[in-house]
Amino acid sequence: MSTTTDESTALVPNAARKAYDGQDPEASKNFHDTRDMSTEMHQTEGGFLKPLIFGGLDGILTSFAIVAGAAGGSMPIPVILVLGFSNIFADALAMGVGEFLSSKAENEWILSERKRENWEMENYPEGEIREMIDIYKERGMSHEDAVTVINTMAKYKDFFVDVMMAEELQLQVPEADHKVESMKEGVAMFCAFASFGSLPLLGYVIIPATFPSLPEEMLFTAACVVTGVVLFLMGSVKSIFSASNWFVCGMETFLLGGACATLAYTIGQFVDGLVSES
Repeated sequence: MSTTTDESTALVPNAARKAYDGQDPEASKNFHDTRDMSTEMHQTEGGFLKPLIFGGLDGILTSFAIVAGAAGGSMPIPVILVLGFSNIFADALAMGVGEFLSSKAENEWILSERKRENWEMENYPEGEIREMIDIYKERGMSHEDAVTVINTMAKYKDFFVDVMMAEELQLQVPEADHKVESMKEGVAMFCAFASFGSLPLLGYVIIPATFPSLPEEMLFTAACVVTGVVLFLMGSVKSIFSASNWFVCGMETFLLGGACATLAYTIGQFVDGLVSES
C-alpha cells in the first residue's frame, strides 16, 4: 500500500503531533521516553483515511449533483429518488470493487518488485550494496559512513531488501495479509460512499412524511443545508490527519462541493430550458 502525505501524517501518534504543534520540546521528550513501540508501529487508521474521506466526499457530491441537476430540471420527487438511490448504490459498489482491485494490484506489483530485488541481492550483492552506498552519499553521507551503514544493514538480507525497496524504488512493502487489508479498504469505500451519498436524498423521504404541508422547494433547500454542513464537517475531520487548520479544511471542502453543486444545478436548468423550448 502506498503512503500519501495525509496517511503518513495519520500514523504519527497524537502526543507527538501535539508536541510539535505546540513547539514543546519537553512534551516531545516525555513522549519518546514513555511511548510503547508495539502500539505505535501497528497503527492502521491512516490506511483507511483515503477510502473513508474520498468515498464519503465522492458519495455526497455525486448524490447532491443528481439532486441539484434534477431540481434545476424541475423533475418530480419520485424521479429524483429513483435516480439518486439507484445511482448511489451502483456507484458505491463500483467504487468499493475498484478500491479493492486497485489496492490489491498495487500490492502484488510491489511484492513482485521485492522478489526481483531479493533475487538480485542473492545473485549480485556487491552491485546492490554499491547502489545503496551511492544513494546514501547523494543524501549527504560521507563515503566511509555510507560504507559502514550499508555493509552493516546488508548482513540482514530481508531487512536490507526492504530498505532497498524504500530507498531505491520509493515503495512501501505491504504486510503479509495485504489482500485482507485491500478488502477492508474496498468495504470502507463502499460504506462511506453509500452512507454519505444517501444524506442529500433522505430529506426527500423524511421531510414529506414528517411535514406533508411543506412545499417541494423546501426539500431542495434542506438538501443544500444538509450537504453543506456535512461537507464542512468532513473537511474539518480531515484536518485531524494533517497539519492544516480545521476551519480552512472545512471551508475548502464546502466551497469545492458548492461549486460542483452549482454547476450541476445550472446544467439542469439549461437542459430543462432546451427541452421545454423544443
